Amino acid sequence: MLLLLTLLLSFSPSVLGQLEESQFGDDIDSELADFDLDIAPRRVPRQVKTILSKETKPHIQELSIKTTIISRYAFTAVHCAMLNRHSAAAEGVFQFQIPAGAYISNFTMIIGGRVYQSEVTPKAKRVKQENGKVRNKESGDASPEEVEVFRMAASIPGRNRAVFLLTYEELLQRRLGRYELVTSLRPLQLVSRLSLDVTIVDHSPVTDLQVLPLRNGRSTNTANGPNAPKTPAKPEPPVTTAIKIEKNVCRITFSPNIVQQAKITTSGILGDFVIRYDVQRDMGIGDIQVLNGHFVHYFAPKDLPVVPKNVVFVIDTSASMLGTKIKQTKDALFTILRDLRPGDRFNFISFSNRIKVWQPNRLVPVTPLNVRDAKKFIYTLMPTGGTNIDGAIRSGSALLGDYLLSPDASPNSVSLIIFLTDGRPTVGETQSTAILGNTRSAVQEKFCIFTIGLGNDVDYRLLERMALENCGMMRRIHEDADASAMLKGFYDEIGTPLLSDIRINYTEDSVQYVTQHLFTNYFNGSEIVIAGKLSNNSAESLHVQVTASNNDKSIVLETDIPLRHRQTETEKHVKAAKAATAAMEAGAKTPGSGVAQGLGAALSLIADDFVERLWGFLSVKDGLRSRLRSQTSREREDHIQQATNLSLTYHFLTPLTNLVVEKPEVLADGTMAPVPTNPPSAGEAVSTANELPDDAEDGEPKKSNGKPGSQTSSMSNMIGKVERRPAKKSITFSKTSADGDPHFVVEFPLSKLTVCFNINGEPGHILRLVSDHKYSGVTVNGKLIGAAAPPGSHKQQRTYFSTITIVVDQPRRAYIEVTPKKVILDGRDRIVLPCHSTVAVDSGALSVSVAGKSNVTVTVGGNIAFVILLHQYKNPAPYQRDHLGFYIGNSKGLSHNCHGLLGQFLYEEVGLAELPAQGDAKPSSVLKVKERSVPVVQKSRRIYSGTQSVDCWFARNNAAKLIDGQYEDYLTSHMFDTGDRPHGTNRV
Repeated sequence: MLLLLTLLLSFSPSVLGQLEESQFGDDIDSELADFDLDIAPRRVPRQVKTILSKETKPHIQELSIKTTIISRYAFTAVHCAMLNRHSAAAEGVFQFQIPAGAYISNFTMIIGGRVYQSEVTPKAKRVKQENGKVRNKESGDASPEEVEVFRMAASIPGRNRAVFLLTYEELLQRRLGRYELVTSLRPLQLVSRLSLDVTIVDHSPVTDLQVLPLRNGRSTNTANGPNAPKTPAKPEPPVTTAIKIEKNVCRITFSPNIVQQAKITTSGILGDFVIRYDVQRDMGIGDIQVLNGHFVHYFAPKDLPVVPKNVVFVIDTSASMLGTKIKQTKDALFTILRDLRPGDRFNFISFSNRIKVWQPNRLVPVTPLNVRDAKKFIYTLMPTGGTNIDGAIRSGSALLGDYLLSPDASPNSVSLIIFLTDGRPTVGETQSTAILGNTRSAVQEKFCIFTIGLGNDVDYRLLERMALENCGMMRRIHEDADASAMLKGFYDEIGTPLLSDIRINYTEDSVQYVTQHLFTNYFNGSEIVIAGKLSNNSAESLHVQVTASNNDKSIVLETDIPLRHRQTETEKHVKAAKAATAAMEAGAKTPGSGVAQGLGAALSLIADDFVERLWGFLSVKDGLRSRLRSQTSREREDHIQQATNLSLTYHFLTPLTNLVVEKPEVLADGTMAPVPTNPPSAGEAVSTANELPDDAEDGEPKKSNGKPGSQTSSMSNMIGKVERRPAKKSITFSKTSADGDPHFVVEFPLSKLTVCFNINGEPGHILRLVSDHKYSGVTVNGKLIGAAAPPGSHKQQRTYFSTITIVVDQPRRAYIEVTPKKVILDGRDRIVLPCHSTVAVDSGALSVSVAGKSNVTVTVGGNIAFVILLHQYKNPAPYQRDHLGFYIGNSKGLSHNCHGLLGQFLYEEVGLAELPAQGDAKPSSVLKVKERSVPVVQKSRRIYSGTQSVDCWFARNNAAKLIDGQYEDYLTSHMFDTGDRPHGTNRV
């Protein structure tokens, strides 16, 4: 959630809010001059000025795309800022193409200064329409048929800006010895500030790094200008591309100005920015990385003898293949014939209404004569008739199956069918379920089927299931693609098998929830990736064993992996990734760079948990594949539930989830509708926030009032359809906090208990909340102010936090001082930020994000974060004062020696016991803390500005015996005091 918060809150004031009137009088020359285009405004091409000046739809001021790749796991953050110059509201359309294998992990809109953050929800069971077809969703809904284009439209008020933030994650696939990152640059208009920044960090040195010319459409043609050659002798990177390589870290940037964009194209469709690379690898067990209780294993052996293959090509020759499709298919098959190896066996089958086998009842060896005759067969293929998919696949399976039973078959060869079609079944069996059942019966797990769908009329779900159920994979070739090159490329990926029957095992009692670890084949230039959880935290090593077959040999590789050493090594390259991100932020000097820095901070946060997220990503993929292979409805539902839960945990938009986001309401005059006043948002104070219901320390224990209070429903936009859903809370973070009067809540996740207590301080007292300056360098202090007690209260007065300071001593001293009205950041420079505006600032040691009138998020080093709620009253009662609430969002960077009223509990475990009744008294509960027994009673406390209730065990008398020492031990002399204070010792 902190990752989403960082993205959500990272804006400079210039990005949000309504524009001043004078901003709309500037002409296009002065606008372009502000962007440092290295040219005089008068030299802007006339067509550029015409396009921009006549544009009536919102103008994209900035499109910033930042990707960090850590050990092949890529996290991409897209920031798009649009400007509506007109007084009337206008529809802004954010559209972005993402890789088909990626998962969206967040989408946020900021319109009119208000934040609309997405929520991932489980997808309801599909409802059939009257015609029996499943209702299709639009581009935000990741259906198996098409997941490439994400699109969201929203009204932008007159003379206003909108910001769209999209993040997605993917594991890069190794194909033909290269990883490939493809980033779409298709804003559909010229963009004032366009930038792409990619950072690659790997455990091994990066090799063969290549940036290709811009790739337009889905073909391999370049797009470097109207007169650029389609196939340059030596591919050159796009203009302005900069590449920097330092050891295991590479950075690639691309930032064309408007003129340079116009020279490529005036349509705004620049194409795909493609980066290819590999990493240095050694023969052996592979690369294993360990981080925060998870591991990932990359296995890509090389320099092995090629395993002979038995392959049957099953080719669609129905009437729909007439023209370019059959010509390109023939060209690819001619090329593939030349690449067959002497030890291979092959055959061809063509199918339409009729099924024709080139060499009946056998597979033939690769000889010059057989290759020549095969070319004649391919040349004579003529498209006609319908499409008998079921008959074709059964014929191919029977042909290959019979050969494997013959004495000519090699026992250690790899067998596969390559099946190509451009349509749906129209002849013979046409029901997908029956076709899949017939295919399973015919294959009997003896070989694999690889399917290729050509064009737009293919039943991709059928081809995908056919491949997945039979240890193969499916490849889609779009109508406008270079089918010949893609067919040949697909064959190249599977044409060189090196291993078969691969099994990878780990120490049984040391791991759990391991992703797929049995593989039928390993092809040259690919990679096997496995991830899992470490279940034995005390284990010093992890035993890894790989068994496989290579031609006529059995291969066994095994070793013991030192877990602590691998954890240290993985942490090193995570640190390198964060350092590279920090350098990227430091280089952001364009207007709106606060957003760029916020995106960089978000990328830095993902680095700390990349192995766990990679495990979650692969586990979802495994669950979806298992769902397709399920033979019973019970098995299918189990896989669906597991994959859905993981999708929700990691906020992934998958085929099992929906992305829901509120849409702004714009009035007829072009202005934003007023914010609803009920219920209160995180930034609106409620007098009962984070208090015990009776605000008392004695009396009978109170029961929880149940679930958090419901929120007013609002019309939300689910990508593809509109439905009513509750408005999503803007922020969610740890319950460990000090808020209200002040009331403390401490969450003990390991013990599954929540404890609460009050501190009855005096106005002017400064409390030490977190003290870790000797280790992480962090100290948090809070100052109390007083207010009159409400009528009927047993208290004489109330106290609240009026000021909170966060002091950082490492790597250099800096601090942040927060009050309900302003934030003072003293780092490289002294900066004062108003709390009513939304702004993000990074000072190196500290970064701060202010969500206007709502909250302040402070991040230290990427692995420590605090959230401070702003409680402000428009018409306060005498007992109400503007005050602050302090919440610990991320404590990973704080040491086990951390102390303070809250800090001392971060790494503790507690126990709960019940004392037997004494006389007429009822049984009582005690909390076991550090060998101390603390009497407690059950209470209910409201947190997050009163929007959520939490049951807790309440310790009376200023937390006597619960905290180390006494309350007075936590008083400090001034707001910036970081010195140690002796803590008393409580005895049981």
